[in-house]
Amino acid sequence: MHDAHLILTLAGCLATALAFGYITQRLGLSPIVGYLLAGVAVGPHTPGFEANAQLAEQLAEVGVILLMFGVGLHFHLSELLAVRRIAIPGALGQSLVATALGAIAGWSFGWGWEAGIVFGLAVAVASTVVLLRILADNHNLHTPTGHIAVGWLVVEDVFTVVVLVLLPAVFGPRAGGLLQLPLAVGIALLKIGALVAFTLIGGSRLIPWLLRKVAATRSQELFTLTILVVALGIAVGATELFGVSMALGAFLAGMVVGQSDFSLRAAAEALPMRDAFAVLFFVSVGMLFDPRYLIASPGILAVTLAIIVLGKSLVALVIVLSLAYPLKVALSIAVALAQIGEFSFILAGVGKDLGVLNDAASQTLVAAAMCSITLNPILYRVVDPLSRWAGERAWLRWLFAAAVPARTRGLASDQDSDETEPPGHAVVIGYGPIGRSLARLLGDQGTRTTIVEMNLNTIEQLRAQGLEAVYGDATHRATLAAAGIEHAQTLVLSASGLSAAEGIVRMAREMNPEVRVVVRASYLRESPKLLRAGAAQVFTGEGQVAVAMADFLLREQGASDEEIDRECRRVQAELADLPPGSR
Repeated sequence: MHDAHLILTLAGCLATALAFGYITQRLGLSPIVGYLLAGVAVGPHTPGFEANAQLAEQLAEVGVILLMFGVGLHFHLSELLAVRRIAIPGALGQSLVATALGAIAGWSFGWGWEAGIVFGLAVAVASTVVLLRILADNHNLHTPTGHIAVGWLVVEDVFTVVVLVLLPAVFGPRAGGLLQLPLAVGIALLKIGALVAFTLIGGSRLIPWLLRKVAATRSQELFTLTILVVALGIAVGATELFGVSMALGAFLAGMVVGQSDFSLRAAAEALPMRDAFAVLFFVSVGMLFDPRYLIASPGILAVTLAIIVLGKSLVALVIVLSLAYPLKVALSIAVALAQIGEFSFILAGVGKDLGVLNDAASQTLVAAAMCSITLNPILYRVVDPLSRWAGERAWLRWLFAAAVPARTRGLASDQDSDETEPPGHAVVIGYGPIGRSLARLLGDQGTRTTIVEMNLNTIEQLRAQGLEAVYGDATHRATLAAAGIEHAQTLVLSASGLSAAEGIVRMAREMNPEVRVVVRASYLRESPKLLRAGAAQVFTGEGQVAVAMADFLLREQGASDEEIDRECRRVQAELADLPPGSR
């Protein structure tokens, strides 16, 4: 009976999330809004099908662990250091101001200071999922604006991870009041330090070794399973052995994998499961929301939205402008961060478990998240016209010039220009004999070449030679993106027997419609579908052998070059079952 409840809850939640997510996506909104609405629809506060909230919450725990693992996986210290002068003060400054505003609001609502602080922390942190989606949809992810926004959010995420660990020490049953607070915080920090040392020092050797052994089996299932075991195992170990949150353990596990050669493959192959469980996480949050709350407490929701959309935006705008960045960059970052999401719900869950946050605060956070996520893409579309309008106002230009030091004002012109790959970039998939020859040929011609391979030993050898190489499966979008396909001029599929060649060609053309795709195929009959998928040219072993033999036989019989050329084309077309001349 329990199994039936589990399957019914799982199927009902995912199916409803699919329906609502599809609708919101078609409306140009974030699917997260649809997932939250799906939770409302299957929750206890609305008529119709009611999912088992306890089971959904347990499944959502896995979603939280995998979400945090994904955050750690994509945490790159080098990227953060590149924008540290704006990301670190900006994120910390905005978080502190937003937390203070939220705490004051919570106190004014009669929740008390403790609940107000947790509430303020929850409204201070933006959603990573929403921000990345907004930047990608507006082609700003790989621009200086995108790098700053992502670095800013990384600092927020790390700050929130620390908060998640410290909350039980500060507000838990063993906190012991203000006198024992420093001791509780100190013990918590020691536990964090022990876990960090154990994971980053010990795990940085053990985990890559384990992944290398599993990758050598060339089994995708075993590799995916290993990633899940690492994420869940370290998360559980963090709680059982060190007494800290599973979220921190999962984050650190992601960091270790992210610093290894397996980061891209882990993201491409294992983390799609994260997305499925993350959906259940958002659905479980939506199940907690009672729509009647909107009618009962519209004022509290309005104040919370004002803090998220106006307060956070204004703080970010002032910080970015004060650091001499252009108005468009400042507006883009301010608007992109004007929302809340997954981390807010995680913080709220911890606050409820500790008995600090009440139902009214949780309801407010869910409603505010729905509204802010819905408004965010709409507001982001106003950034361009608003920055142009401000640029046409002489008094605003004068005010900005007076506020920004002259020595740093030169940052304005080029900060938001798109970053592109250097000209003459080629991506070669497969480094067998043919791929090796083609890569050398392209390199000799001065073309920057990136090689995509699934053999880790080959990747290490290429990098030792100073060549650009990406370890990962080319059938995944993330692998092609890491290789720079979005700005490449040429894509070469040199590997033999690529069963997913057609899908790779289509994906590459979607990511970069201008890329010229050259494909190696085993049989001529594969040519039509590859050409329809977007390949510029298809070369087949079968076709080349037939043409070479025809050329030899015709020359033996004394045929002219023109006759040989015509007949070779005819042979090739016949074998491919194509009309003559349609090659």
